[in-house]
Amino acid sequence: MMSLSSLSKSQRKLANNARAKRLQMDLTQEGLANRSGVALRTLRKFEQEGTISLASFLKLYMVFGGLDDIIAASAPKKTPFLSIDNVLNTPKTKIRHRGSRK
Repeated sequence: MMSLSSLSKSQRKLANNARAKRLQMDLTQEGLANRSGVALRTLRKFEQEGTISLASFLKLYMVFGGLDDIIAASAPKKTPFLSIDNVLNTPKTKIRHRGSRK
């Protein structure tokens, strides 16, 4: 599924969601920085510009309690079968463990 959001819009939405979660937990930026181990300057830049490293983002969500949701959202989707015909007509593919050498 292709997203119609641009990268910068997605970053802003993630930053706004994180800010809303912080405020919902009644935490200051400094309080969240202390709890998460993310530098205060990094947290401020994230909330203002939407840029942050993946490690820092995951640290924030450990405090928010949403780390499992992020991991689940990034898991590959399985194809739901509607009938036995769908199962029988689906080509068998091996599960790839590496990318191709192109």
